[in-house]
Amino acid sequence: MIAHPGLRFADHTVSVPLDHRDPGGETIEVFAREVVAADKQVDDLPWLVFLQGGPGGSSPRPLRAEGWIARAVKSHRVLLLDQRGTGRSTPLTARAADGRSAKELADYVRLFRADSIVADAEILRARLAGGAPWDSLGQSYGGFVTMTYLSQAPSGLRRCYVTGGLPGLTASADEVYARTYPRVADKNASYYRQFPDDVAAVRHIADHLAANDVRLPDGDRLTVERFRFLGSAFGMSYGYAHLHWILDEAWHGDQLSATFLYEVMALTAFVDKPLYALQEYCYGLPGGGATGWAAERAMAQRPEFAAGADPLLFTGEMMYPWMFSQIAALRPFAEAAELLASADDWPALYDLDRLAANEVPVVAAVYADDMYVDMGLSLETAAAVGNVRTWITNEYEHDGLRTGGEAVVGRLMDMAAGLA
Repeated sequence: MIAHPGLRFADHTVSVPLDHRDPGGETIEVFAREVVAADKQVDDLPWLVFLQGGPGGSSPRPLRAEGWIARAVKSHRVLLLDQRGTGRSTPLTARAADGRSAKELADYVRLFRADSIVADAEILRARLAGGAPWDSLGQSYGGFVTMTYLSQAPSGLRRCYVTGGLPGLTASADEVYARTYPRVADKNASYYRQFPDDVAAVRHIADHLAANDVRLPDGDRLTVERFRFLGSAFGMSYGYAHLHWILDEAWHGDQLSATFLYEVMALTAFVDKPLYALQEYCYGLPGGGATGWAAERAMAQRPEFAAGADPLLFTGEMMYPWMFSQIAALRPFAEAAELLASADDWPALYDLDRLAANEVPVVAAVYADDMYVDMGLSLETAAAVGNVRTWITNEYEHDGLRTGGEAVVGRLMDMAAGLA
């Protein structure tokens, strides 16, 4: 095992079918890192598999026992799973497009949804836990994966913890985004109340970008649309201040500064996260029709988000067709993204009858002010799924697991144990 302060790590890599319906076909590698407290490495501890948010996010790379991991390793052997397509699990990047037609690439991407992630996790559980059920902790999109896990393989789960991630089980992409834009508008209003001088600063930058060909360090043009995407962080505890300080150093004379341009590039390049940009496929429902760039359609119904509106509003965690022409890392996926947006034959991710009869204990933190995951849909799901308890709180933003992880996970574990 590798040693870090207070922790011991062991790496695990398994070969899994690319398409679990074709176990004899092409394979990919899935990686996960075992984490255990230094003084418990030989103990017989229950496993806790971490299901990261995203889609497209790899698991944390901890440096020491802190945050939610510090709490979890007191009682568990933690498995930090890089979901397929992320981190060291056959990453889905622009290289995946090499040698594949648009249809082949779209078919490939379809195999990176939650149902495949669950099947991968079950292979790891058989390998590492000897087939014994394990606990799960699902952050954000990891909560979506949790509901798929409970639908496909509930016998593999002992109990489930979810933070900011109970999905709408029957909500279409159109419904999700119709609910999301008002919350994003509210976050913009809060941002401008906190930093009123930024109303003029944002408009000044946007007007400059509209009138000039401004290039990012990687050669991409910085457009107004891409600038507005910086609002995707508004649902995090640091979001407002982070953007404000980026704007604070935006200018060098009458030109946008190299510091500003580098920051914007780093935050919007999607170099290792094409799956994140393709996320509308998470909402593809059997018989639900094509998702069809639902976020873009929904924005067209919101005049406050018009390019000429005053103040200019930032967008949130919504993905748009322009990204696949303007962002270098996404351009190889442009045609495949159109095919995915037009697909209407999505398999089911949730078994509503099985979820209604669920007996696996689920405890979930629902953030009242969550910009990304609608509280109303989360509570509908909590009522529809058996054996779910919720903790509704406005103490944290969507990144509560990161900012208050030890307390958040401790509260959920106490709830599961009947202590809270």
